[in-house]
Amino acid sequence: MAIPVVAEATPNIVLLYADDMGYGDLGVNNPASKIPTPNLDRLAAEGTRFTDAHSSSGICTPSRYAMLTGRHHWRDFHNIVGPFDASVFKKDQLTLPAMLRDKGYTTACIGKWHLGFDWDSIRKPGSPPKSILHSDFDWTKPFTGGPLDHGFDHYFGDNVINFPPYAWIEDDRLVLPPDTTLKLPPGKPKEGNWECRPGPARSDWDFHQVLPTLTHKAVEYVRSQKGKQKPFFLFMAFPSPHAPIIPNDEFDGKSKAGPYGDWVVQTDDACGQILTALHEAGLEDNTIVIFSSDNGPEIYANERDRKYDHWSSEPFRGLKQDIYEGGHHIPFLVKWPGVTKPATVSGALISQIDLMATFAALVNYELPRNSAEDSYDFLPFLRGQAAGPPRTTMVHNTYNNAYAIRHHDWLLVNSKTGYARPAPMAWLKMHNTPAGHDQPVELFNLQDDPGQRQNLAAEHPDTVADLQALLKKIREDGHSAPRLATSD
Repeated sequence: MAIPVVAEATPNIVLLYADDMGYGDLGVNNPASKIPTPNLDRLAAEGTRFTDAHSSSGICTPSRYAMLTGRHHWRDFHNIVGPFDASVFKKDQLTLPAMLRDKGYTTACIGKWHLGFDWDSIRKPGSPPKSILHSDFDWTKPFTGGPLDHGFDHYFGDNVINFPPYAWIEDDRLVLPPDTTLKLPPGKPKEGNWECRPGPARSDWDFHQVLPTLTHKAVEYVRSQKGKQKPFFLFMAFPSPHAPIIPNDEFDGKSKAGPYGDWVVQTDDACGQILTALHEAGLEDNTIVIFSSDNGPEIYANERDRKYDHWSSEPFRGLKQDIYEGGHHIPFLVKWPGVTKPATVSGALISQIDLMATFAALVNYELPRNSAEDSYDFLPFLRGQAAGPPRTTMVHNTYNNAYAIRHHDWLLVNSKTGYARPAPMAWLKMHNTPAGHDQPVELFNLQDDPGQRQNLAAEHPDTVADLQALLKKIREDGHSAPRLATSD
């Protein structure tokens, strides 16, 4: 097989992806944040901070799938992958790492996968199909369906911090086999619940070492790329600040937002270590660095707001799972030396699914018609070659019973509420938010009302009808990418 020829100036790509981090957790996004994030604030100062960026879903598996395929998750599924569920990718589906690898990149995923493995390929003959006992698997065998089957050359992680098997996975097999079946970890996390599903585990497994170990592996990987001829793509998927909220003791009290805030501080510190490794390896000037999060903060944010006066979704309404802005309006920082100007702020509407078409344009990859169906090419915009941002419309969704659509400044929640779980009355009063309304849908003007407090549906029925028609069209067309619309 011929080795792809890569231009010398082709940039490396590092994608730093937090888990359940809110827009308002970053100091650079929220002057009132009680959490110091100096490394991410510095990254923003060295590049472009997008203030209107979104994940495809309000929960993690769908957001990751959409980002790595350029296709809205809701065209295929809505829910997360369970501990022993199969891959969500279709056979031979083009992914971001596969595309980059075709163009000569070395690709690596470190951290949370949560997109499925073919665990049945190592299940012992005769064992019950849904068994979670460690003794029902042959852990010496390689398994399929994971990162190596979807474009990555290398993987190191534990799949999901609160899902079994609680053991390290390297490439397509476990480093050491589980020797017990964990029901519940000992002790308590520093905030919230463990949220750990029972299943196979190493008896010496230490949840508190997951983030430090993954950070060390990412730093090692970056350092290993020094002097290499091929560019690399590193997808660093953090397990934090997702539950269990277990910051290492050295980070206790580093924030004024309790243990969750300290967990964010530790995540910021991990980002700083990776950025330092890029600098020390001499790779910084030819590396695109992107930081984002898979969705908004978990429901513990309500109590944190009451106790510490820190609202993780600031200035938005809603949390993880919701189709209000707080569920999917996420941090998004881009540093591209020589392209993005330092300390710039962009209000352009952008989605994580746009990375696929943008990087396809960067590496001169012609996307097939059945790939990246919803991805917009932001490359001319980033390079200052476009009069304006390419995207004006976006569909928001978490579960199959409710959708929202954004078009310019208008946002229609095509449901009676954008909450997946009711907001506490105390929060509604604290933030001057209406508890309910008598309309079947909600319409907001985000330019005037980013917090989504004033439902304008009754005053603008024509706008509601227009947005409903647009939502219906995008869903039924099967695509929304401009390159596909022109060929209908």
